Amino acid sequence: MLNKVIGCFVLFVLFNQHSLAQLPDFTGMVKENGAAVVNISTTQKIPVESDDSAQQQLPEGIPPEMEELFKHFFNGPGGGYMPRETKSLGSGFIISHDGYVLTNHHVVKDATEIVVKLSDRRELLAKLIGSDARTDVALLKVEATDLPVVNIGSPDQLQVGEWVLAIGSPFGFEQSVTAGIVSAKGRSLPGGNYVPFIQTDVAINPGNSGGPLFNMDGKVVGINSQIYSRTGGFMGLSFAIPINVVMNVVEQIKSTGKVSRGWLGVQIQDVTRELAESFGMKRPQGALVSKIIPGSPAEKSDLQIGDIITEFNGQQIETSGELPPMVGMSPIDGKATLKVIRQGETKTIVVKVGLLPEVDEKLPEPKVESKPTNRLGITVIDLTSAQRESLQVIKNGVLVQEVGKGPAKDAGIQPGDVILRIQNNSIRNVSDFERIIKSLPAGKSVAVLIQRQGNPGFLALKIDK
Repeated sequence: MLNKVIGCFVLFVLFNQHSLAQLPDFTGMVKENGAAVVNISTTQKIPVESDDSAQQQLPEGIPPEMEELFKHFFNGPGGGYMPRETKSLGSGFIISHDGYVLTNHHVVKDATEIVVKLSDRRELLAKLIGSDARTDVALLKVEATDLPVVNIGSPDQLQVGEWVLAIGSPFGFEQSVTAGIVSAKGRSLPGGNYVPFIQTDVAINPGNSGGPLFNMDGKVVGINSQIYSRTGGFMGLSFAIPINVVMNVVEQIKSTGKVSRGWLGVQIQDVTRELAESFGMKRPQGALVSKIIPGSPAEKSDLQIGDIITEFNGQQIETSGELPPMVGMSPIDGKATLKVIRQGETKTIVVKVGLLPEVDEKLPEPKVESKPTNRLGITVIDLTSAQRESLQVIKNGVLVQEVGKGPAKDAGIQPGDVILRIQNNSIRNVSDFERIIKSLPAGKSVAVLIQRQGNPGFLALKIDK
């Protein structure tokens, strides 16, 4: 019996020694790179809520200088605003011996003064060379020489499950080190269409913004930028901007002072299981074209609404979020080769990549009068010229006035939507609409193209009987 106990104990010790041997040691990496990570403090004149409703919703114990950076992650509600001067903290890292520093755009946005604090306690005034809101990247410059620098790595080589490490100043605690693994790659987030984010479970909190994410070779593979949280604190979901995207922005800022991106001029969406069925696809994949912008490169090509883009310059497109970063980093005026699925057939289309323009403001939605149409449980009306102009509908379409119980409601159609197309049939007017819905098959998903508040999109609709 004693021998069995001793044997089990030996196995337990050996097992734990083996497990410990597999855990990474980050001490050398921190010693080598910690000096190149900096603390960034800014003075800003920002709009602040005139009442204390948002302040009451922030977690307790937040230092005053961290409130504004916290709101970037927390997304507090709006309200009445009045300007005041405040200070905020973030992180950054040095990429050149002569003083170029990288951080997030939101860390230095609207800053009247930027101070970079080095690991040796020196504090240097920084000049903003340029920043890009779309990627949330900012390039700073301090007057110094022989500064420690980080080594730039390749995020393309990162594997899901690989260990990564972050150094930064969460809540102002400088040179804090946290580690975790890569949870996913190529994540598309709201407002981040041109960034294929690296998702990790590294503990990132307000103040880590702009700090580096290292791989196990001690090279920077990303900038820690955002967290997903219901409390404002870390909840296991952190997102970093891939360093190849960052360095592309840096080179453009250095050479031209601004950032230019490629543009096709299409609005796209994911292909759901129901939409895949309606388009005769074996599985959901690709980016479904729901709108082609007038005067855009896409309009000048053979691309059509309803095409499903499955490849861009030889790179496979599984989800719609993968396409914008590829297009954005493409050379302006260069030719791109797209593979698309159109009505069950695969086609190759060549598009000349254009320059991404500024985003236009959306026009308000007008009030309308109804005309009964009951086949799908909705009422629709023809569009007047004024309504077309206001709703940004150039041609075709009927306007949804009311939505009752039925297939349309189940599909997600709402009052104010414009129905442009059902399956492969364009809807010119109410007569077209009524004729086409009478012939829809029962028990099969049908693709319906709608436009909502200026944005088109496909929905899958199924009539039970």
